[in-house]
Amino acid sequence: MLHYITSRDLSLMRRLNGWRAPRWVRVWMVLASRVGDGWLWYALGMILLVFGGSNRFQAVGAATLSAAVSVGLFLRVKRIIGRKRPCAVAPHCWANLLPPDQFSFPSGHSMTAFSVAVPLSLFYPSLEPGLLFCALSIALSRILLGLHFLSDVLVGSVFGAILGYTVYRLFQ
Repeated sequence: MLHYITSRDLSLMRRLNGWRAPRWVRVWMVLASRVGDGWLWYALGMILLVFGGSNRFQAVGAATLSAAVSVGLFLRVKRIIGRKRPCAVAPHCWANLLPPDQFSFPSGHSMTAFSVAVPLSLFYPSLEPGLLFCALSIALSRILLGLHFLSDVLVGSVFGAILGYTVYRLFQ
């Protein structure tokens, strides 16, 4: 099974590395990846603390705890697994972002994005479409920029969503 997943990841990576994406896609992916560095979540947390209503402390607390656990978890798992990033395997044709670390599995950006987006979506259902769009954009950007394999992003996204939901339930 692991061989099958790895071979599919490499095949997709080769196809995407050779794709000359339209300018709007390149701009969107770089922007999504950069805001996924944490800036979006910090800004959103500050806005919610000011305008978030009566449950703002619960919501921001849940998102903060979920993000902190996510970061601790993915950093540890990355060191244990030690999977090389796609950009270390083959050059990308248009993306030149430097990865924040040397390991690929799981995607920390994806895990953190979903670990924040899920609890905030549950506290603020009207924000759900925007939050999930941002989390999906961040996850997609990691693949299209050659920084992660598809399986890295899928696992990171699922773990982040589960973590976010679990922490939400603790804060209810």
